Amino acid sequence: MALREATRRLHPLSSKGLPAYPNGWYALAFAAELPPGGILTRQFMGQDVVLFRGRSGAASVIDPYCPHLGAHLGYESTVVGDTIRCPFHYFCFDGNGECVSTGYGTKPPPRSRLRVWPSCEKNGLILVWYHAEGRAPEWEVPHLNPSGYSPLVWRQWDLTSHPQETTENSVDIGHLSIVHHYDDVQMLSDLTTSGPYLTVRYAMFRPAPFAGLVRGIRSQFMIHVHGLGYSLVEVVIPRVKIEARLFVLPTPLDVERITLRIAVSARQVTQPRQLHPLLGLLPAPLVTPLLNRILPGAVLDGLAHDVQQDFAIWQHKVYFSPPLLAEGDGPVGRYRYWAKQFYSEPVPAALE
Repeated sequence: MALREATRRLHPLSSKGLPAYPNGWYALAFAAELPPGGILTRQFMGQDVVLFRGRSGAASVIDPYCPHLGAHLGYESTVVGDTIRCPFHYFCFDGNGECVSTGYGTKPPPRSRLRVWPSCEKNGLILVWYHAEGRAPEWEVPHLNPSGYSPLVWRQWDLTSHPQETTENSVDIGHLSIVHHYDDVQMLSDLTTSGPYLTVRYAMFRPAPFAGLVRGIRSQFMIHVHGLGYSLVEVVIPRVKIEARLFVLPTPLDVERITLRIAVSARQVTQPRQLHPLLGLLPAPLVTPLLNRILPGAVLDGLAHDVQQDFAIWQHKVYFSPPLLAEGDGPVGRYRYWAKQFYSEPVPAALE
């Protein structure tokens, strides 16, 4: 009993019956939200963290409380050079968490240091690493070449859910036709995994969200999952030569809630007639820039519509283990076995 209670304190359970905080990379912000000199406060894993970007451009993620007398660095602080300055006594901390100066010009106190969370900036996202045992990052999210793609457009919601539950949608083939009303869902390649990476490929017919220009066309989805906090879906619509990158990014706020961020980056259109023959009758220098401004938002609207169809189910479901799977579900069992690696021991054994 003592071991069970200690484990619950170290690795809290969500109401879904899963350990609340899987290890891995999570999106705390979109890079465009944090300009040089910017400061953001985010809730993450049951606590506040503070993001700041120095004047030279590097972003850092730190614990929120000044170790001097406890002021919260997310409120009324300022960025001075590449440091964040506490509003209480002007103690300044660099991106490594070191106190480099005080408001009095005196030597900083010994051990005056902030915890710095491992973080990186990739693909238009500021990602932070979490590990229940404090281990350094054990793998990386791949860099994507942005050439030819639009900047990210995004939306986000706070939900009662869990990263494993939302990410499970990527392998739950059965719900694609029932919840999202896709037609003729086909699995083009089997689910494969390699360490923290999971991938699978589908095709289906669905309405295309391009201002009603084309409807009922076949789309192909290549899903890349890196841990439970970062999913990339590469979408190709061969008929109209549209390609886009869709990001689905669940980040735990606390033991019950996540922030779900979604984002889209679309490959730039070079031939307007690929969307509709009539567009080829218009001057390309006029219509092409317009399409490239409209297209990412239109794809985002479609993604947001589909994601929101899952909200009521996610927020009210519970997690059954083992599930009673049926033919047609898709590789849910294999996904859940893969997902076990993101939870630190002794959680599975102690809570049996």
